[in-house]
Amino acid sequence: MTYAITGVVVAIVLFFRIRRMSRARPLKLERLWVMPAIYLLFAIFVLWQVPPAGMTWLYCAAALLLGAALGWQRGKMMRISVDPETHALNHQPSPAAILFIVALIAIRFAVREAAQIGGSTLHINTLMVTDVLIAMALGLFAAQRLEMYLRATRLLQAARAA
Repeated sequence: MTYAITGVVVAIVLFFRIRRMSRARPLKLERLWVMPAIYLLFAIFVLWQVPPAGMTWLYCAAALLLGAALGWQRGKMMRISVDPETHALNHQPSPAAILFIVALIAIRFAVREAAQIGGSTLHINTLMVTDVLIAMALGLFAAQRLEMYLRATRLLQAARAA
């Protein structure tokens, strides 16, 4: 029953979120670093509280790289445009980008459930899974914003040159 309620709430939120995506929003290059910086502080705080041990560091590094690859791909899904007269940047999130994040969240919930239900049978350490997912999210947010920054900068330079 809990999953059904969660699914309905997620579907309603997605419906309104995707509907709002039809209009472009201003893109401020100087603010793209804020979200990754906040999440970096969060990741440092969490990993400092209970530091990963042994091979978990390797798993976190691999997850950071995987998250960066996924974030780069998600950043490429964002439509970025430059107003030819004012040179104002706008971006329009792609519905695929939102569905991409929803899929990652669903995978996270599935892994968490597997760790809680059969963690001892499957030898899954919940803290390790949390650390790995935090590292993956950090890579995702940072690479997405970096890709958007680089592409928006190129588009802005091309618009100014024309």
